Amino acid sequence: MTNIIGIPVPDRANEAPLLQELLTKYGCYIQTRIGLHPLGTYQCRNDGVILIEVIDKFNEIYDELRKHWDIQCMKF
Repeated sequence: MTNIIGIPVPDRANEAPLLQELLTKYGCYIQTRIGLHPLGTYQCRNDGVILIEVIDKFNEIYDELRKHWDIQCMKF
């Protein structure tokens, strides 16, 4: 089963350190990580979304991320 979690990050400048800490903590269980953020006119905007593919400990990772972000998940 494939588990994808989408983590919206509305304030990348302030939220990135905590998110990076959690992703590092569970790094052995994250197979794929993609960061997306829209570009403004010649500059990066401060919002974005991180997509992760979780291969183990899905419930633990989901619960930990859910404490801080309004995450969405997809299982298939």
